[in-house]
Amino acid sequence: MSAADLARPRDKRLKVVLYNPQAVFYTMPLALLAIGSHLDPQIYEVVTIDARLDPEAEKTVLAQIEGALCIGITVLTGAPISDALQMSRAVKRARPDLPVVWGGWHPSMFARECLLEPSVDVTVQGQGEETFADIVQRLGEGRSLRDCAGCTVRLEDGSIQRNPARPLASVDKFRAHDYNLIPVERYFELKGKRQLDYISSQGCNFRCAFCSDPFVYGRKWVGLEPERMALRLKELWDRYRFDDVNFQDETFFTKRDRVQVLAERIIEWGIESGMKFTWAATMRADQGIRLPDEVWAKCKQSGLRRLLVGVESGSNEMLKRIRKDIKIEQVFTTAEKMVQHGIAGHFPFIVGFPDETDSQVQASLDVAKRLRAMSPDFLTPIFYFKPYPGSELVNEAVARGFELPRTLQDWAQFDYVAGTPGPWVTPEKFELIERFKFFHELAWKRDLPGRRLLQQLARLRCARDFYRWPAEMLLTRWLVPAQKLS
Repeated sequence: MSAADLARPRDKRLKVVLYNPQAVFYTMPLALLAIGSHLDPQIYEVVTIDARLDPEAEKTVLAQIEGALCIGITVLTGAPISDALQMSRAVKRARPDLPVVWGGWHPSMFARECLLEPSVDVTVQGQGEETFADIVQRLGEGRSLRDCAGCTVRLEDGSIQRNPARPLASVDKFRAHDYNLIPVERYFELKGKRQLDYISSQGCNFRCAFCSDPFVYGRKWVGLEPERMALRLKELWDRYRFDDVNFQDETFFTKRDRVQVLAERIIEWGIESGMKFTWAATMRADQGIRLPDEVWAKCKQSGLRRLLVGVESGSNEMLKRIRKDIKIEQVFTTAEKMVQHGIAGHFPFIVGFPDETDSQVQASLDVAKRLRAMSPDFLTPIFYFKPYPGSELVNEAVARGFELPRTLQDWAQFDYVAGTPGPWVTPEKFELIERFKFFHELAWKRDLPGRRLLQQLARLRCARDFYRWPAEMLLTRWLVPAQKLS
């Protein structure tokens, strides 16, 4: 039976259930939105369930899988694995015949290992739109997934087969994301602001040795044509009247002309129809120095409010080691452009790389101090290197004896945002970094009524790199316990 033969009245469409596991943030589930939107709505009824929004998610899923063709679950490395496992097992207990498909970052890197879990039948690697559409069509037609590109399957005899990779496709060929598949207003409510999450590209051309993106996407990038992107945002604004757009692209400024056209259209339609919103995106430091002043100005005029510019290390030597392919001088030049145009910035750092020296760590702390002092709208969060799978540095570490988690349950305990650092950070170095993070944040934090003295002391400590006897730190953390990040 062909896809055309599957076309039927809407009340007899094939049901596909999509599930987003529990997490602590409320970013819209763009991965599920992408694969669900690409399914022909004349053939498929897509039901999206988000455990973050539904306190009885398991009950809802079990009710919805009745008569469903399959369930697709997006799985990030870390805590979401635990909920994904619990839901997959519950589904199999209720409907042992229902195919359970995992996609997302973790199955992209551990295609076979995820299938060692009996409740998972198929894993999707990398870009999921075409692969998942192929999977559900084959399931609807009763055909085998044995030669379905882009996925790994457990065959009838119990063996696991990884099929050939599917080439990265242009995102312009996919159906526009149908935000009717998710309760947009509910996400606005939980975020506390009318902020739309949007992704306009996939992949990344760069080769950072600490990142799994080169492994998953092969250093390739595809992005929406700017006129189409602008028109789609206009349609979404007309419907939802959002105040802000958070672009979730890995590297939003990969194509300068694309960003320029988008900014021009936002400005134009703002004048014509009153459309107005702010936006935030990602930028590399080397992209910032190549961006002409007139494009910086257009971006600001169109509503650009904040950029995330990954610094990673304050040492040029370490930047070369981790293949970041930027220099610290470029970071400061880009930061100066941001100050000039009144754009806020997040400049994240990573410390605790294998073989990182004390002087290289200190270089990162020094650059963080200098950046933070440039603008009250600059933040410089510091994270510890975690052995995120698929990256070149992790492969090197494993070759030298480092052991990654072995099971899905172990990976569920992996926290690449918070928690203890890797074995390359000594207790003394950890103490220094934690104290620096506290005093550096306190020194430049806005809105500290009644704490001016503490702030002045924190600035003095940072200026002199003196973090011993941190009485202020102990007092503040006793009064205001630190929030759990993830």
